[in-house]
Amino acid sequence: MMCAVVLLLVILTDGVCCKVCSYQDVLDYLNLTADNSVFKLTRPVLDHTHTTVVKLDIILYAILSVVEKTQTFVPFIWASAQWKDERISWDPAQFCGINMVSIPKDLIWKPDLFIYEMINKDDSPKNPYMFISYDGTVFCDEDMKVVSTCEMDIHKFPFDTQECTISIGSAIHCVEEIRLFPFSNSSRATQFSREVMKTQGEWEFLQISVNNFNVSFEDKTWEQLRYTISIKRRPLLHVINFLLPILFFLSLDLASFFIADSRGEKLGFKVTVLLAISVLLLILNDILPSMSNKTPLIATYCIVIFALMLLSLLETILVMHLMEKNSQYQFSLWDNHGDNHGDKHEEVNTENFNTEDEKQICCSCICKASKKQHELLPVVEEVNNSCQLGESHVLLLILDELKKLLKMVKLHFICREEGVKSVHWAKRINRVFFIFYSITVLLFLSLIFIEWNS
Repeated sequence: MMCAVVLLLVILTDGVCCKVCSYQDVLDYLNLTADNSVFKLTRPVLDHTHTTVVKLDIILYAILSVVEKTQTFVPFIWASAQWKDERISWDPAQFCGINMVSIPKDLIWKPDLFIYEMINKDDSPKNPYMFISYDGTVFCDEDMKVVSTCEMDIHKFPFDTQECTISIGSAIHCVEEIRLFPFSNSSRATQFSREVMKTQGEWEFLQISVNNFNVSFEDKTWEQLRYTISIKRRPLLHVINFLLPILFFLSLDLASFFIADSRGEKLGFKVTVLLAISVLLLILNDILPSMSNKTPLIATYCIVIFALMLLSLLETILVMHLMEKNSQYQFSLWDNHGDNHGDKHEEVNTENFNTEDEKQICCSCICKASKKQHELLPVVEEVNNSCQLGESHVLLLILDELKKLLKMVKLHFICREEGVKSVHWAKRINRVFFIFYSITVLLFLSLIFIEWNS
């Protein structure tokens, strides 16, 4: 008799275990099937005045990209939501202690939550299941690649810190129907994100702050849960590839003041450095967005350095012009001296030739006259007069030569004085500009780096 009772209890126990200890039995008890649309058509409340409370949680897995040109922020996040379905409940004791069941997501109602900043459809793999608890609590989580807009302030690029928001809210249900609350506070969400962070790339994750935000429109108010993600750019790559080369070019431009101004290499060197800065400005144009509220400091940095180097180039052209002016004075003086000397030499030779001829004629005439003094006395007097006229003409030529030499000496001293003045002004301008240029560069670099670090 005792053995029969024990056998009956075992059979009954086995029968009950096989009947109620499966997840399908729970779903059958709830009548939660794909054909039953009661659980997915309307908001899961027994009274329409009840508010559905949705608790959200977001953890940042990775920062995939931040594009300044299009002002796009692409994080990879884990989003979790939980709410209560008042139509679902069971007693775990009647089902072998089953207190949670996983079901497909399309079997019951889900809150119509979406991200306001989302601009592209999420193409990450979807989790097809969610959990329901014995008291009607529904747990749903999703891995999402969020492609969102982000208003970026690039004033301090590449030493900037950006804050991008992910605003989550209901599409049609106002605040009287759905309330949104964060499951984790700001410090907890930040800690979890740092623990599970996979990759950050160019950006360094700082923190996540969570707050509620209400939007009103036509006497209705919708509640949003806003997650603000703070990230900081790692500037090393931009410093090495952009800022330092410009600083090196500026140093070369300063060093070019020690090149002699009389040579053309200085001007060509400065033009080459200026063209190199122009190429870097083109690269900067591809990095920065076309529209910005404030002028980026890096643009100011490049433009001011470009302007200083352009001013330095103009100063070099002015100094070389003054130096060339001195050279022109010297060449003009040499040319005039050479031409005058050649002309005067030819004139003197011609005149000497004429004088010698006259002297020979005079001598021959005198010899002949000595033989025939008694016959040609009138002729002798005429020859003597002609010799005196030839000597006076030679003296006049010598006097004219001396006058021309005196005039040439005066011209030489005038040209030399003008050349000395131009060289003196060129050296003074070069010295003053170098001091001004060095002080301006030091002050500007100090101010720009202070502004970057503030």
